[in-house]
Amino acid sequence: MSLRAGDPAEIGGCPLEARLGSGGMGTVFLARTSSGRRVAIKLIHPQFAADDEFRIRFRQEVAAARQVSGAFTAAVVDAAPEAEQPWMATTYIQGHTLARHIATKGPLSGAELRRLAIGLAEALRDIHRVGVVHRDLKPSNVVLSPEGPRVIDFGISRAMDQQTLTITGRVIGTPPFMSPEQLQAPRDVGPRSDVFSLGTLLAYSATGHGPFDAESPYLAAYQVVHSEPSLEDVPAALRTVVESCLAKEPNGRPSADELLVLLRDLPADLGQIDARGVGAGRTRDMVTEHHFATPATPAPATPTITPAAPDTGSADTSTGRRLRRRWRPFAAAVAVTVAAIGGGVAALTAGGFGGNSDGDKGNSLAMQRAALPDGFKPWHETVPGGREDIPDELRCLAHGDALFCGGGSVVATRIRARDGSQVWTAKSPGVPVNGMHLVGATYDTVLGYRFAAQNAPQDPRSEVVALDAKTGRELWSVPSGAQSTAVTGRTQDAVVTGSVVVTVDASNSRFEARNAHSGQVTWTSSFPAGTQCAPVPVGPQLVAMCATNAEVNAFAVRHPTLYPVDRASGALGRPIEVNGRTVPMGVANGRLLLLQVHMEGTDPAGYNGVTRVDPASRKVTYSRWAKTYAGTPGMADGTVYVSGQTGLVTALDPATGRKKWSRQTGVEGAAGPVAGAGALYFSSATGRVVALSPDDGKPLWTTDPQVDGLTGQQGASPRVTLAGRAVIVAAAKNTLFAFDAQKPPKSG
Repeated sequence: MSLRAGDPAEIGGCPLEARLGSGGMGTVFLARTSSGRRVAIKLIHPQFAADDEFRIRFRQEVAAARQVSGAFTAAVVDAAPEAEQPWMATTYIQGHTLARHIATKGPLSGAELRRLAIGLAEALRDIHRVGVVHRDLKPSNVVLSPEGPRVIDFGISRAMDQQTLTITGRVIGTPPFMSPEQLQAPRDVGPRSDVFSLGTLLAYSATGHGPFDAESPYLAAYQVVHSEPSLEDVPAALRTVVESCLAKEPNGRPSADELLVLLRDLPADLGQIDARGVGAGRTRDMVTEHHFATPATPAPATPTITPAAPDTGSADTSTGRRLRRRWRPFAAAVAVTVAAIGGGVAALTAGGFGGNSDGDKGNSLAMQRAALPDGFKPWHETVPGGREDIPDELRCLAHGDALFCGGGSVVATRIRARDGSQVWTAKSPGVPVNGMHLVGATYDTVLGYRFAAQNAPQDPRSEVVALDAKTGRELWSVPSGAQSTAVTGRTQDAVVTGSVVVTVDASNSRFEARNAHSGQVTWTSSFPAGTQCAPVPVGPQLVAMCATNAEVNAFAVRHPTLYPVDRASGALGRPIEVNGRTVPMGVANGRLLLLQVHMEGTDPAGYNGVTRVDPASRKVTYSRWAKTYAGTPGMADGTVYVSGQTGLVTALDPATGRKKWSRQTGVEGAAGPVAGAGALYFSSATGRVVALSPDDGKPLWTTDPQVDGLTGQQGASPRVTLAGRAVIVAAAKNTLFAFDAQKPPKSG
C-alpha cells in the first residue's frame, strides 16, 4: 500500500517506501536503511505513546524480539522504545501471511504442509530456548517467505519468568488460536501454550478452518476450554500430532523439541485425503463465514424469568436454511478478548440504525435541559444470563425510568435506570449468535432473541420472544430466520415499527408482521423468487433489502434490490436496484443512506462513498468519497461518523464526503455515536467512554476502562444509552454502569 497523507517521511533515519499494514497498536512501514537494506518498521500509534503501560509492553516486545534470532523469525535491526513515538525495525520478510495465502489460494497439503509444520516447530524451539513465550501464534503472524515460514510480532510475548501484565480492558489474543490456560489463567501461560496454538494453526493450514471455529469469539473461547477439536478434515498422518498439541492440560502436550521429532517422522507427502477419504474443504472467508444448517422441528420453549423487587414504575421450519457468522482471523493484528463482538439493536430509528438517536436536530439541546431519573446515583451491575460461561455484551433502550436490555444469553431484562436494580430478567439457555441483541420495545412489550440449548435439538434454533414490559411474562414466541448479515452487512433480523414487529420466518422465505403485544399476525409477505431479504427501516417506513440466492451463497452481495413495504398489507412495491456492496446506515431528509464498502480482494477495507435512495421517487444517487475510511460507522443528526480501531473518529458529510473534523481519542475499537446532553458518545467493550463536541470533535472527557473487553474491533453497534442526563454504558461480560453526563468518572 502507498504512503498516506500524514505518514512520516522517515523513521530512525530510514526513508519510508510503503505501508505494509496497520493493526490495533501500530502501523508497519516498508523502509530502507542507509546501506539499502529493506526493513519493516513498526510505529506505535500516537495515543499509546503517552500510556506508560503500553510503553512497558512495547519494551517487552523489543526485548523478546531481540533475543530471538533463529532462521524462522524476523531479526531486530534497530528500535527506539523510549522515543516520543516508539518504533522497532526488523528484517523485512518477502511474502504473504499464512492468513492471506489460505484466503486466496486455499489450504496447504502434502510436502508444502509438512515443511510449514516443521518450520514453525523450529521457530517455536528457537523462541522457547531463549526463555520467551510468543503467546499470539496465529495465521496473520506467520509469513510464508521463499526461505520458509517466519514467525513475526512479539507484541504480547514475555519472558517465562516474568509476571503477566494485567491491564484492565486490554486482554489480548485471538480466541480460536489461544490455549485454554490463556483464557482461564493468563499468569500461568508457558511454552506449551504456544504448542497448543501451533496445533490449531496446523489444522487451519490443512483445512482452511480452525478446530474451534465458532459463531463468535466468546463461543470459540468456550470451545477451546471445554470442547473437543474438529479435526475430521486434517490428513490422518498429521492429525495424531495435532491432537497431541491440543491436549487441554499443558503437561499433556509435547514440547517444541518433542514436536519436531514427531513432525520429522511424518511421511514426505501428507496427502490431502483424510481417514474417511474426504478431501480437505475449500477455505472460508477471512472475516466472516456464513454456512447453512438445517434447524430442527420447532417446539415451544420458555425463558427462565428471574423476578426482582417489585417496581412502582410503568412503563423454524425443518426446511429452513439459516446463515450463521463465524469468527475468522483478521489479516491485520487485532487485540481481542473473549467478550462478544456485536451487531445492532434492531430498533426503528429515524437517524440511524442500532442507536438511540431519534434524528431530531433539537435533540441535543433538549437533552442538555434533561434531568436525571428521580433518585439517580451512579451504579455498576452485571446481568447474569442463561449461559454464564460465555457472557455477551448487552444493548439497551430507555423508556422513562425503565431500562430494557438484551443480548447473548439474556433475552431481555428490565432495570431501574436510577440505581441499576433488576426488576425481571428472561434468560436464554442456548449459545448466542454473534451480534444479535435486543430486538426492540413498545410501550407495553419488550422483544428479544432466544437461542435453543444444545441438549434441546427439538427447539427452534433462534426465536423472537415477546415479553410483558412490566412483569417479564412471556407473551408469545416465533422461530426466526437469520440471514440479514449476509444481505445487509448488519445483524437486524427483526424490527419494531410502531406497535408491530416484523420478523423473517424460520425458512428465510417471507416477512411476518405481528402485533407486538398479542402476537396476532397482521400480514405476511413472500420474498421475490430466488432471493433472500432483510427488513430495513426508513424513518416511519420499511423497505426490504434483497439479494439473489447466488450472491448470498457466494458471500458477495454486490447488486442488492430494495422494495418499499406497505406497512398495512406487507405488499412489496416496485424494485429499486442498487449497484455495489453497501451497508444501510440511516436516514437523512427522507432518504435511506447506504455506505459503499471498498473491497480489497475478498476483504472489506472500509467505506468510500454513499448511496442515497428515495423510496418515494425510486431515485438512486451515488457519491464517491475522496478516500476510504476504515472502522466502525455510525450516524447522528445527519452526519456520518467512522471510528477506527485505534480511536480515530472522523465526522463526514454523507452527501459530499467532506471531512467536517477528525479527532484522535484514546478509546480503541469504539462504537457510536449516541447524541445527547450536548455531546457525542463513543464507547468500547471495555466500558471506556469518550464524549466529543459535535461541532469540532473536541474531547470533553474520557473515562477509564471498567472491564476486560475487546479492543481494536470493528462493526459493533453503539453501547451508550441515555436516560435524561444519565449515561448508561454496556460493556463486556454483561456489564452495565451509569453516571451523570455532567459528572463523569474521573480518568486515572
